[in-house]
Amino acid sequence: MARKARGAFFTPAGLCDYVVTWAVRDPNDLVLEPSCGEAAFLAAAGRRLRALDGGQQRSRSQLIGYELHEDSAELARARLASVGVEADVEVADFFGVEPVACYDAVVGNPPYIRYQDFSGEARTRSRAAALRAGVSLSGLASSWAAFTVHAALFLKPEGRLGLVLPAELLSVNYAAGVRRYLMERFSRVRLVLFDKRVFPGVQEEVVLLLAEGTGPTDCCELRQVANLAELDAREDRSRRWRPVRPEGKWTPSLMSAEAQQAYTDVTCGSGFATLQDWGETTLGMVTGNNRYFALSPSRADELGLDVADVIAVSPPGSRHLRALALTEVAWRELGKMGKSTLLFRPSSSPSPAAQAYIRAGEETNVHEAYKCRVRSPWWRVPLVPPPDLFLTYMNADAPRLCSNRIRAHHLNSVHGLYLRPGLRRIGIDLLPLGALNSLTLLGAEAVGRSYGGGMLKLEPREADRLPVPSPASLISAWKSLSAIRPCVAQALRGGSLRDAVRLVDDCLLVEHLDLARSQVKVLREAYEEMSARRRARGTEPHVPG
Repeated sequence: MARKARGAFFTPAGLCDYVVTWAVRDPNDLVLEPSCGEAAFLAAAGRRLRALDGGQQRSRSQLIGYELHEDSAELARARLASVGVEADVEVADFFGVEPVACYDAVVGNPPYIRYQDFSGEARTRSRAAALRAGVSLSGLASSWAAFTVHAALFLKPEGRLGLVLPAELLSVNYAAGVRRYLMERFSRVRLVLFDKRVFPGVQEEVVLLLAEGTGPTDCCELRQVANLAELDAREDRSRRWRPVRPEGKWTPSLMSAEAQQAYTDVTCGSGFATLQDWGETTLGMVTGNNRYFALSPSRADELGLDVADVIAVSPPGSRHLRALALTEVAWRELGKMGKSTLLFRPSSSPSPAAQAYIRAGEETNVHEAYKCRVRSPWWRVPLVPPPDLFLTYMNADAPRLCSNRIRAHHLNSVHGLYLRPGLRRIGIDLLPLGALNSLTLLGAEAVGRSYGGGMLKLEPREADRLPVPSPASLISAWKSLSAIRPCVAQALRGGSLRDAVRLVDDCLLVEHLDLARSQVKVLREAYEEMSARRRARGTEPHVPG
């Protein structure tokens, strides 16, 4: 547990050997492992140096390691001695080490500590270290981001950086500065991506970063392998990929070259816009305790609450928002099923029953929850206006837009989309339907981020960039889309997203936007491949570590 808390995970030997073999090329190379743990990379580097020099290591000072914890440093020294590798392992906070650009290779597996646990002086030092290279990191950055930038400062101009990083490098907003820095600093940036998880029992997906030379560069080299066993395969199907902006998300790199071209061609045309062009996406209401505030109709009746004590709300979660619209009939049916379709939010003069419920909440310390404690009165949840559309943001398959026909409020388990005044009618009627196309689904995989368990998450800023049909496209296809609406709704009720998407693809993309069926097929297959890849990582068996 202590090892996990400080972001340390044992790196498989095959991974170390692959990175070190790439990075260490001369028997005189000076090699640094910045956070060496048990010195897996230093051990591999020692073996590599001996192989390059006929079984000898020329100097002990060729291999340097830094380790924050004394006990880990002792283990590292003992391990290196046991395999006959000479190295200097120093106890130090790597972020406090002044960078000297003297190393031929910097290799390792940086500690991965999420921002919630990465705070205080450690975060301050890490951000200062990244700023040396001109990279400003937000408060949401995990430890690896600053570590990557700081490590690069120790390299000679033509040196090589080989790191095992979270695949967050490709997708998270806080890594934008890191992505830009890598392409400005190095002349060659190579990424090795895995179909399956590399670290047993750890849900985090990883990517190998192999960067070298003096930049800049405008493209990345990508290699996709199934697992560690394929790393040493002689056939190397690397390909080049050029991001639109260096700091932009690199997730589109997971598409094939053909799919990237089709995606770019369609999104740059007039047939598509972004969700931000349609309106504003916002977070839902935060109650502080959904179990207390979100009530089923039967629970509200049991408490004797007045009509003025509650408001209509979309129940917590998003499973019920997989249809095209949340209607009055569907909402009432959810209530009959015991779902929490009401939010306890009395007026400034609560009824006697509401007052009794407030006292009951205080007796069970509901009012002590942070969100309750910082508002007055604690029992009045700040209102967010009912949105025009709901947007699901944690998804196993794909994000869904759902018309809010009953003008219900929404909690923070879904986002709300507020359409621009001139677009409300067409948007409420057709945007949830029109968005069920292969281009939009593929776009969600590109702009969103993959989480442990195979879930796809869209934050409001990411949702803003989601490619959706333009208003002009939906207006031109209004009659045709309205005609297929019953069939699409039936497919969704039956749980067949694929059938629904095929109907919309044929109607909107082929008939009205004149895309070739072969082009649509490329987009659909790219979505299915990226989606299946994401979900497969979420269903791999857990192996205790």
